[in-house]
Amino acid sequence: MAHMSEEHRQQKRIGVGMAIAAWVVVLLIAAYFFQDLLDRQMNPNQDLSTVETGTHSEVVLQRNKFGHYVASGTINNQPVVFFLDTGASDVSIPAGVAERLGLKRGAPTTYNTANGPITAYRTTLDRVRLGGIELRDVRASINPAIDAEEVLLGMSYLKHLEFTQRGDTLTLRQY
Repeated sequence: MAHMSEEHRQQKRIGVGMAIAAWVVVLLIAAYFFQDLLDRQMNPNQDLSTVETGTHSEVVLQRNKFGHYVASGTINNQPVVFFLDTGASDVSIPAGVAERLGLKRGAPTTYNTANGPITAYRTTLDRVRLGGIELRDVRASINPAIDAEEVLLGMSYLKHLEFTQRGDTLTLRQY
């Protein structure tokens, strides 16, 4: 009988281990699902489509849950996340992102921001793409004062587009 009791304990341990493993798998799947949901709330424009007409290209962005327009795009064919900012003179790239993209720092320049003056470094981007809208030779700055991963998509890009905001959407057109 002592032998059966040991066998029973062994089976119980295996059962408990399997139950714990199952819960871990369920929690990992839930975490993945909710992380994806949170990512989509921060950036609802991860997969942009472009409408091409004979006269223009058009991209429609959805506002995120915080009221901002955030969208996935590329700089020099490398993926980035843009934060549209009509108050920024140039495309402003955090230093860490600029390093990942292999951008070279040019001449230092002073920008007056909402947080006071900062020193950033001029650079030119070969290609900036948002959906099907691509511009070449875009003026930009490398900004060591930004800790975030989002690139501020400023007026050096946006001034070449027509944009219309209605409700929670922003339509960008390139003629």
